[in-house]
Amino acid sequence: MAKNEMNGFKVVAIGGSAGSLETILAIVQGLPKSPGAAIIIIVHRKNDLESILANLLSFKTHLVVKEVEDKDPIYPDHIYIAPPDYHLLIEDEHSFSLDSSEKVQFSRPSIDVAFESVAEVFAGRAIGILLSGANSDGAKGLLKIRESGGYTIVQNPATADMGYMPQQAINLGAAQHVLDADALVATLNGLF
Repeated sequence: MAKNEMNGFKVVAIGGSAGSLETILAIVQGLPKSPGAAIIIIVHRKNDLESILANLLSFKTHLVVKEVEDKDPIYPDHIYIAPPDYHLLIEDEHSFSLDSSEKVQFSRPSIDVAFESVAEVFAGRAIGILLSGANSDGAKGLLKIRESGGYTIVQNPATADMGYMPQQAINLGAAQHVLDADALVATLNGLF
């Protein structure tokens, strides 16, 4: 394992929906120069021609920010964004794949699908973070990350803009830590 890999973690998967953008920006802005892990962001968003999200995140970090294309390689110290209207899957430790199968939890990309794929490939070397949202997408996938030995964090539903999504993860027993946004950023950075 390379020296710059933080405590053996190779990937940080962040899922969110309505109300999660501010926390995602705070997480990205707070990342160290070389976290030693790939950061994967899965958010529910409309299918637009330009990736406003990638541009927005690029202004908050010095890390490479990229919207995933099919068969893209996975590198540490990069931020990857699931594209709209595709499920994001991890082929193996080195590459992504995209899938246009039916929506899951009314969503494509589905946070559950991406988190489950992360759990299968990275197991105990994954950190899963579930943020604000108005449906239950992500709760089952976060549980898979926890059950596979990964580290899981959920945004406090009481302080999230939309508490339903993180509350569903708590109800399933998927959350090892329930944190306000500020504490979430500090805890994640403490792992690097």
